[in-house]
Amino acid sequence: MSPKRKASSYLSGRPIAPPPITKKTTVKALVDETFLAYNGARLREGCRLFVERMLAPDVTVAVSITGALTPAGLGMSALIPLMEAGFIDWVVSTGANLYHDTHFGLGLTMRRGSPTVSDVVLRNEGVVRIYDIFFDYTVLLDTDSFFRKIIAAPEFQREMSTAEFHYLCGRYVAERERILKLEGKSFLAAAHRLGVPIYTSSPGDSSIGMNVAAGALQGRRLKLDVSRDVNETAAIVLGAKRSKGKSAVLILGGGSPKNFILQTEPQIQEVLGIEERGHDYFLQFTDARPDTGGLSGATPSEAVSWGKIDPDQLPGTVVCYVDATVALPILTAYALASKAPRKPKRLYDRIGKLYAALESEYASVRKKGLRD
Repeated sequence: MSPKRKASSYLSGRPIAPPPITKKTTVKALVDETFLAYNGARLREGCRLFVERMLAPDVTVAVSITGALTPAGLGMSALIPLMEAGFIDWVVSTGANLYHDTHFGLGLTMRRGSPTVSDVVLRNEGVVRIYDIFFDYTVLLDTDSFFRKIIAAPEFQREMSTAEFHYLCGRYVAERERILKLEGKSFLAAAHRLGVPIYTSSPGDSSIGMNVAAGALQGRRLKLDVSRDVNETAAIVLGAKRSKGKSAVLILGGGSPKNFILQTEPQIQEVLGIEERGHDYFLQFTDARPDTGGLSGATPSEAVSWGKIDPDQLPGTVVCYVDATVALPILTAYALASKAPRKPKRLYDRIGKLYAALESEYASVRKKGLRD
């Protein structure tokens, strides 16, 4: 008989003994009771982090969006319901996601296809492919035409942040939705209606930016102010903290939007010299590995070294190595089943005051000689 020894504290976890999955099993029960190990367990931890901590009333939730999520329908199926529930307060997205989202608000059609079809054949037949999503080439032309027409309007003939640009565009998309009786199809239109600011970290890197560039050749005066974007997003995060609240980031994929949403804290601390400690909660769905050195796979603990994440809040971070097209619908269903809607923060309506508060605090730092 082996000698008796004290039970290890590492064996204090709940036994793995899930109930059978039945036709009555809900998404919430599926996550809580059967996602017990590996990335299933990380997804469960992420769902609980989102619902139990990130969606507290005093937390400002930012979402970064990369990958072709809106063409796959995730704008209308997940992002809009999360915004309408008050679970998304501000966004950094690729321009491509906003461009392809606009197709739906204009009544244009995206269709399910196959990744194995010859692209030479598709090109000859005027079909564009995003992996297994197909659409007619005229969808691009019609959407380009829409953007060229609206950015010729008088309200666009000046310099503005990408948040203001997308807010104005959202108003036009929402009106087209109304006329076509398609309300609830466009993420951009919903953000306009709900006062959710949307930023693009690389505004020239999409068909929207390409059409803005074409307008410049025609003498249009629209310019997108990337410096304003950097400072507005920092002001949103600082405002959340100075109101005795917290800041959370939900990262779908990685890329430039991930960095842009996280660099708000280095902008506050490192560049402006304002005392702060980092975002409080971090939840990422990604397929990127950390060992390649890319930002997309960088972990929350690595972000601590940059001041992006509060080191005291590392227990409030989860990275789940699951495709966002799988994880986001599950997270959305789990959150809506678990949490009552929050009152929308309507941050777009408050951007001016938040920006002024950032300017004031930075001026104070400079007056004290802490920054040039």
